[in-house]
Amino acid sequence: MTVADRVRRRFAYDGMEATPAAVVSAVRRENAVLGDTAVLRIAGRVRDELIGAGPLAPLLADPAVTDVLVNNLQVWVDRGSGLERTSIRFSDAAEVRRLAQRLVAACGRRLDDGQPYADARLPDGTRLHAVLPPVATTGPYLSLRTFRQRPFTLDDLVGHGTVPMAAAAVLAAVVAARLAYLVTGGTGSGKTTLLATLLGLVPPDERIVLVEDAAELRPVHPHVVALQARTANVEGAGAIGLSDLVRQALRMRPDRLVIGECRGAEIVDLLGALNTGHDGGAGTLHANAPGDVPARLEALGLLGGLPRAALHAQVVAALQVVLQVRRTGEGRTLESISVLVPSGEQRLATVMPAWHRDSGLGPGAATLARLLTERGVPVPALLGPGRPS
Repeated sequence: MTVADRVRRRFAYDGMEATPAAVVSAVRRENAVLGDTAVLRIAGRVRDELIGAGPLAPLLADPAVTDVLVNNLQVWVDRGSGLERTSIRFSDAAEVRRLAQRLVAACGRRLDDGQPYADARLPDGTRLHAVLPPVATTGPYLSLRTFRQRPFTLDDLVGHGTVPMAAAAVLAAVVAARLAYLVTGGTGSGKTTLLATLLGLVPPDERIVLVEDAAELRPVHPHVVALQARTANVEGAGAIGLSDLVRQALRMRPDRLVIGECRGAEIVDLLGALNTGHDGGAGTLHANAPGDVPARLEALGLLGGLPRAALHAQVVAALQVVLQVRRTGEGRTLESISVLVPSGEQRLATVMPAWHRDSGLGPGAATLARLLTERGVPVPALLGPGRPS
């Protein structure tokens, strides 16, 4: 049995708290001839396996990693350019199950045969989802979405190639004009990153109130308050949803009301708020293409009991801009900027492209330029007549 194994067993038997100092002390007691470097290395590994992410800890510590996925014994990561398999291996499925249960239990959640799946958030902000067999047919499965403390600036996104420089000026103008916008895209496309970056452009004398299902947004701004939804406890009580939090946020004197991700009936409360003087709001929405946004909003509105015609009327009055992001083989990019306009006799919400990364300016460019002008914001060169894309 190795030093690490003996130390883990001692903590398990004694029920001691695995503080860094306690782990180092236990390693030293097991082998007094180890040097300081070896002691710290073994202590770090033991602590990861007692209260941390075990073999996954190095991956979660890698600043380039955004997702860690465990499919039974296989471990995959995403470093921004697609999934790649790692050399990390678990000894058997039981080890993966123990890791999943320990991580979930540390977050106050339950994961066992009676409750074979769980959502949780680790102390560092990493989102965890775990599924056990038999629901996970070849599992257990773990999905971890890392949380990075360092926020990006708009210049960072330009430097990384996520946003073209000319388009960055349009994004800054949208924020300055207090136009309400949605950042849309698929899973892992960078919606939250772009939204947090744009919120950093909000003037410092304005108050931002965030409503999130899971706290992810960390904009660089001096006046941000955040509300986070709460799931039910093991008895099935105590849940607090986004709709409740949106109503609370409206009583907190927001200059900018932001929903981290619109995924349910809370869209009705957001649209109602944006139609009652709370302009400049924002949120993210899962959508494969800008043209899918009206249908997606319509489906969410029905969950909140809002009829189709009323929903579309609310949308065209409350929202002006759609920013579509996409994950490609080269990384995450801003694909297009569009405007929401009423169309036809029924004045249904329609997405009109203003700019696309590949095709340049679209028919919505003039509409977006007019919206900026009406709010006293200079029109960026990209949207000017006859300007190249």
